[in-house]
Amino acid sequence: QVQLVESGGGLVQPGGSLRLSCAPSGSIFSIYAMGWYRQAPGKQRELVATITTGGSTKYADSVKGRFTISSDNAKNTVYLQMNSLKPEDTAVYYCNAAMMLSRTATYEAYWGQGTQVTVSS
Repeated sequence: QVQLVESGGGLVQPGGSLRLSCAPSGSIFSIYAMGWYRQAPGKQRELVATITTGGSTKYADSVKGRFTISSDNAKNTVYLQMNSLKPEDTAVYYCNAAMMLSRTATYEAYWGQGTQVTVSS
């Protein structure tokens, strides 16, 4: 079964940077869009940024100007470059993708297991 595999989380000081990566664990037929969501303790999961295979992007207001989402369509990989990190960015970050696993399938939403990002001095 195909899963989304995330990497790149960790502990960073305020003002620091991290880069998250996410890719499917196996072969897929097509991806329409990929993105990142996050969930802080006691809060609902929220959108951070999304990108379509055509390159259209969307960001949460709280991360505009600090985070950049990008993708490598040939590798089916999405990245999230996070700069000027703040303590309020601390959360579990989840990768999301709308993928079609085979020619006869339909696009469905898939989620990664999540990677912890902690911003603290």
